[in-house]
Amino acid sequence: MKSAIKNMINKKYERFYVIPLVLLICISGACKKLLPTDRDTFNLEARFTQTVYKPVLGRTTLMTNNFDAQSSTLPLTFKIVNPRNSDGVIAPELIKPFDVLVWKKAYTGLEKTLAEIEAKRVVEQHPLFEIREHSGEFILWAAANQNILKSLPDSGYTFDVEVTNNGGRRYFNNMSLQPYKERPSEPNSIDPITGADLNTPIRPTGIFMTGERTSSFLGASDVNVYMNRKGDGNSLTFRFLDSLQRPIDPNKFNRTDWAKLVHGFNMNITNTYVKYDVAYPIPLVAIPTAYTSTDGKQASVMFKYDRLGFGGVKENGFLAFDFSIYRPGAWEIIFWFNRDNPKFENE
Repeated sequence: MKSAIKNMINKKYERFYVIPLVLLICISGACKKLLPTDRDTFNLEARFTQTVYKPVLGRTTLMTNNFDAQSSTLPLTFKIVNPRNSDGVIAPELIKPFDVLVWKKAYTGLEKTLAEIEAKRVVEQHPLFEIREHSGEFILWAAANQNILKSLPDSGYTFDVEVTNNGGRRYFNNMSLQPYKERPSEPNSIDPITGADLNTPIRPTGIFMTGERTSSFLGASDVNVYMNRKGDGNSLTFRFLDSLQRPIDPNKFNRTDWAKLVHGFNMNITNTYVKYDVAYPIPLVAIPTAYTSTDGKQASVMFKYDRLGFGGVKENGFLAFDFSIYRPGAWEIIFWFNRDNPKFENE
């Protein structure tokens, strides 16, 4: 009898605890459903800080730091929509994929062969003008030339950009792409809008030399620089001409580190030129290396020599030139001393 009474009491208390516990679980679940869920936010103040883009055709150009997301939740997703020409007609040349060179491994400037450089690049198909999916940065690929895309003075192209995240969507309308005409090398004398050669002379970046006839210091205006593409290929040749346009032996620049002058290979030095096999563009990537200017944006070469001047004073002469070449080919860079020749011999 006592055992039966005890079991009844236990079951009573079990019901007392279990029923509220079940109710508590149910209520908690319902409350959780009623709580607001986390959502991405899309700040309507987000904006492109630049709406007109004017890259140079024939160069791979990345246009950065051009979108202010404000406090929008990242990542955002960007997409170019409705690209059209100045007549408002869809521009298929901005949509069609083309073969472009893409780096798959980082270029360092320490590569030992052309094959090692080329192994780091692959050919992929991309639209010539596109936007990076989650940064909003635009890229114009080097394959875009004036035979494919319109350039200034034409008004170019208009396009819209769709920007989305889970919190919203916005369209930025009537943005512009107005490319400049190709300029295959820098520095140059080409008008960026008309493409006409203005025939203004290209000068060296720096010079310290004594003239052979005048014994006075030569200045930048005493040297004309010519950058000529001689045809297809992957080579770069340096030549030097005296005031009568006769070849100057490159070996006279006796302190030049020819092996490390450019990131080139299979150097061939003669009494009239120095030639390298190279990969284009030059420089390959805009990073500082042993072959570039301090900012990495241009190749930097220096031709050096020494001689004994009056009183046995050592003169360290040099000719420096910073440049870029964007179109592959067999290129020559010629330095013509138009007024007086460098004095290489000792006094």
